[in-house]
Amino acid sequence: MALDGATILQVIPDLDAGGAERTTIEVAAALTAAGAHALVASRGGRMEDDLAAAGGELVRLERAGSKSPLTIWMNANKLAAVIRQRRVALIHARSRAPAWSALWAARRTGRPFVTTYHGAYSARTAPKRLYNSVMARGAAVIANSAFTADLIRREHPFAADRIVTIPRGVDVAAFDPARVDEARTAALRKDWRIPDGETLILLPARLTAWKGHRVAIDAAAALAREGRTGWRMVFAGDPQGRDGYVADLQSRIMAQGLDERVRIVGHCSDMPAALKLSDIVLAPSTEAEAFGRVAAEAGAIGRPVAASNLGGQREVVVDGETGVLTPPGDAEAVAKSLRALIEMGPGGRAALGDAAQRRVRALYTTRALQTATLDVYRRLIGDRAPERTS
Repeated sequence: MALDGATILQVIPDLDAGGAERTTIEVAAALTAAGAHALVASRGGRMEDDLAAAGGELVRLERAGSKSPLTIWMNANKLAAVIRQRRVALIHARSRAPAWSALWAARRTGRPFVTTYHGAYSARTAPKRLYNSVMARGAAVIANSAFTADLIRREHPFAADRIVTIPRGVDVAAFDPARVDEARTAALRKDWRIPDGETLILLPARLTAWKGHRVAIDAAAALAREGRTGWRMVFAGDPQGRDGYVADLQSRIMAQGLDERVRIVGHCSDMPAALKLSDIVLAPSTEAEAFGRVAAEAGAIGRPVAASNLGGQREVVVDGETGVLTPPGDAEAVAKSLRALIEMGPGGRAALGDAAQRRVRALYTTRALQTATLDVYRRLIGDRAPERTS
């Protein structure tokens, strides 16, 4: 069935920042291009304008991410009403709490239910595994990497025959270095106070502990102790209210005497320019990334990555060919990788970046993600029109 005229509802807690949020908007854009109506149920956020520009429509769902059973049930009622009123043909959930609401709404209205397993959700107890299992209850369960697909098979074996692996995509046009003009990078250089000629090491990730900022600071301290100069390290990411964590990082930077070397700049709205400005991209996560968006976006713009050797990052980064992989949590190993990347100079880093760019353009594009996702929708909708429900 063609999607022309069909209404698809994606469900996600908010639209502030992150890979799942960006993918939601990318799929909304693809649906619009296919002649479909793209609805997104969410409490909204700073990316609302991006959704509108993609042709999507926000269905305001306050407290969409609440884990309260009562709120989840109330949200299920609201979603069921939207499904009936807008004649939604399929529901696609991208996060656990609203996925429970979406699942119940889909069952009440007889609509196909799809999930994308965006995270490497931990489950140390049976109740937590049950809570996570909603992400494996779709008629199609989309895994955003081979790592995630293996995780789903291990944690939720009942879903094994419904897994569809669709890697995260990068908008290679937006992350084409030729399209990022000098004015954009110059503005960031001035804002971040990066001296000309200094090697910029960029860690672009939201400010949360498992993204490895403490490891990065300790690695920076190791570089400083050996008297290495001519570099700066920048943490660009949204703290999302984690003021205590930010204060801890600032204290750690000061205690190591790195005030002039390591800077926390907060949310960056122009990531292509930030990555182009950088010389080395750092992704030292201490827990598994389900995909490795930072590594893929850095590769798209031709920058080598020093990344932790776990999770989906191992698929994106080829050690020694497109970047460097290090043991998670090992600050000395991270320092060693940074030292090697600094010493190889612009030419050596460019060779790694070129290889990374070719890999991303071959395997991890937004267009490929959009095409594969819409194919899943078409298969599940089939040739029947949405039924009218009262």
